[in-house]
Amino acid sequence: MEYPQDIEQRLTDLEIKASFTEDLVDQLNQIIVRQQQQIDMLIRELAQLRQQIPDGGADVFSRSGEELPPHY
Repeated sequence: MEYPQDIEQRLTDLEIKASFTEDLVDQLNQIIVRQQQQIDMLIRELAQLRQQIPDGGADVFSRSGEELPPHY
């Protein structure tokens, strides 16, 4: 049988671990929120860039690959 001091020490250790785990989870949640905000911003910027390209940009990219470089 364990002594009351051992049980109390184990309980204290578990409380400390739980506290650190809770802090880590909070930090990770904050990181996820920031990353989602960055993703949302990038999606908006990409949509704006796509609107700036005429005809959805398909012709611009296909023509640039067909043209010969200036040194030919």
